[in-house]
Amino acid sequence: MAGVGKLLKQAQKMQRGIEALQTQLDAHEIDVTSGGGAVKIKVNGNGKFLSLVLDPELLKEDPKFVADTVLSAVQDAARQSKEYNEAEMQKVTSAFQVPGFM
Repeated sequence: MAGVGKLLKQAQKMQRGIEALQTQLDAHEIDVTSGGGAVKIKVNGNGKFLSLVLDPELLKEDPKFVADTVLSAVQDAARQSKEYNEAEMQKVTSAFQVPGFM
């Protein structure tokens, strides 16, 4: 049963690491621009969108172009946030190894 105790300690350590990481992810901001800077988006490491700024000149363009430019920026911001989140989570969870699971 000593193995179970060690496993529980590892799980508690990983849980503390994940809790600390959640705070870090909330604080980490990712800036994304699209359309040559006409669209600026800020998102955190947990994927929460924090701000969206549109250049007024962009709004004078064709509505489809505006929509495509904004959508591209949103997709890029979501992708970057997800990649950052996954990379940071991997750092925390990689130390936790359950025998027979990997």
